[in-house]
Formats: sequence, structure tokens, C-alpha cells
Amino acid sequence: MNRSSTTALEVLTRLKSFYPQPQIALHWKTPWQLLVASVLSAQSTDKQINKITPEFFARWPDPAALSRARLEEVQDVIRPAGFYRVKAKNLINSANMIAQKFNGQVPASMSELLLLPGVARKTANVILFNAFGINKGIAVDTHVKRVSRRLKLTASDNPVRIEKDLMALFPGSEWGILNQIMVLFGREICKAKKPLCSSCPLADVCPSSRV
Repeated sequence: MNRSSTTALEVLTRLKSFYPQPQIALHWKTPWQLLVASVLSAQSTDKQINKITPEFFARWPDPAALSRARLEEVQDVIRPAGFYRVKAKNLINSANMIAQKFNGQVPASMSELLLLPGVARKTANVILFNAFGINKGIAVDTHVKRVSRRLKLTASDNPVRIEKDLMALFPGSEWGILNQIMVLFGREICKAKKPLCSSCPLADVCPSSRV
């Protein structure tokens, strides 16, 4: 076992102990709601999206309902999410595809999820693990990217390459949990501008530690 693999397993063990019950911050109850919230969260904050989704879910509780919605009406509801024109179009088109191609149910496979407009690997990984308990990859957002690079688990800036690097280091059964704990860790400890290295449970194994 090389040093990177050893470090990765130590990181996983410590972060799982630090965050024994990690949860994603987006509010959702069904795979459809998680899909909507995840698409809306791109280039936005989970806190902002959680303010938008209650009205969205009340108006369009399932793909069939959204497939009948007017584009302008959806845009008005999701406007605070940013890039609302593109997101509204993608969500309506996804709703149509789910209603027509997948019998009204959000698909539970990577290949099928990637057919949906506005859904890339990051979003698909979040949906698969959280809604269906399926580990197919590691969702790489800005926090996972930053933490991975600071820990020297990857040297890449590309989310697809980072995902591949992490998948090679961590057991497949832990991929979904890894995303959740890295996101929490990145938000609370390994912050972008002022990382709290003195409070970090990984300080002694982190090549970037300021301690």
C-alpha cells in the first residue's frame, strides 16, 4: 500500500469519527425533490435553495406536474437560485423525459440520470447515493475539490479527474459517505480563505497544514 492509499484511509477513518452521522444540507423527501434541489444548487448555496424548494414542491410535486408548467412561472419561483432561465428549462425538460421515458420515476442508474438535462456526474452521484443507496462514484463539488488538493489526494483541478483519483484511493462502499463528510469538513474546518488548521483532526497528516 502506497503512502497516498495509507493517508486516504487515515483521512476516511478520522473524518467518519468526526462526522458520525453526516447528512446533506439540501431538504428533500423523494428522489424527485432531491433531483430538483440538486439541479437548483449549482452555482448557489444550499441555504438559498432550501428557501426556494418548499414553494416549488408545493406547486410541482412530481415530474408530471412540472411537465405541464409554464416556463415563465417556473423561472419566477426559482429566480433567486441564479441562472434561473437555464435551470427552469432543464428542469421542465427533465420532467418531460422522466414522465415519458421513465414512467414518472427518477431513474436509479448513472447512465439514465446523465440523459436528463442539467444532470452531470456530480448531481447523479448525489441522487444515486442519497435517494437509492447506490455508490457509483464520488460527487466532486468545490469543497471536495479543495480538501482533496490540500491533502494531496489529487493534483488535478478537473472534477472528473479528481473523482477518478479519489475512487482509486477509497473503498467503493465509502464513496457516498466520503462526499458528505468532505463537504461538511470543507465548510466547517478546511475553509477556502481561513482554514481552521489548529482545530483540524487531520492536521498531523495534512501536507498543507499551517500548524
